Amino acid sequence: MAKTKKGYLFGPNTVFRNPTVGRLRIKRVGDQVENFIREEKGDYQLIIGTDSHARTAGGKKGLTLVTALVIHRRGKGGRYFWTRVEIPRYFSLKEKIYQETLASLEMANRFLPLLKDHLNGDFQLLEIHIDAGGGGSTKEIIKELVGMVVGNGFTAKTKPDAYGASSVADRYA
Repeated sequence: MAKTKKGYLFGPNTVFRNPTVGRLRIKRVGDQVENFIREEKGDYQLIIGTDSHARTAGGKKGLTLVTALVIHRRGKGGRYFWTRVEIPRYFSLKEKIYQETLASLEMANRFLPLLKDHLNGDFQLLEIHIDAGGGGSTKEIIKELVGMVVGNGFTAKTKPDAYGASSVADRYA
């Protein structure tokens, strides 16, 4: 997993953005998700997906990763939060897709315990959306990526069902 200069990609000071409430740290995102869930009974799912784009700044190549955290109240809308990380290194397509999936897994492992604390352990459903599909150049690594996600105890979704990565995160990458 690529790391920033300070260590892992996400920590307690990671800043998320939301179109309605603006900039938030991860604990406040937990507060927002808890409030959204407590507003109305419903069928909820938490989705985490990451998309990336190669960039060149000042002649230096790198990767911009955007991770989206989506709380979806099925049939009744949802909310999303996103964060961006710059990695000062270039990756091949296969490495890039792996980095996206690993970033989503890292976020899930950081955020899910926080959410369970907020909801007294009363939350289980988490999907990791992988920005790879059977029709593109990433189709040969889908089984490996899905295996990584499932091996970490989460449900994996790939394109075209991976809207957390391919729509939400992609919008800000």
